[in-house]
Amino acid sequence: MKSRVEVKKCEHHSHQSVVQPNKSALLKRLNRIEGQARGVAKMVEEDRYCVDVLTQIAAIQSALDALAMQLLASHTNGCVRSAIKSGDGDAAVDELMNLVKRFAR
Repeated sequence: MKSRVEVKKCEHHSHQSVVQPNKSALLKRLNRIEGQARGVAKMVEEDRYCVDVLTQIAAIQSALDALAMQLLASHTNGCVRSAIKSGDGDAAVDELMNLVKRFAR
């Protein structure tokens, strides 16, 4: 069963605000990543071995990448799909491709 993304037009600008169906899971991931970053700062303060610090930084990067992919999937299945159905697909696909290019670096 696919999760549905509720899309609302934002009153302040032309972009849409999105109510994430899995907001609590996303926030839990972000809090975990925040804790990992604080842990790395502590490791640097404590002059820990560089390889250990770099290993933790790689873990944070991996966690951020996984979070970004989850959000990208949500955006594609919600916002982009909705834009295509409403006739605004070209702009939405262009925006999506720009996002994908950023992550493909």
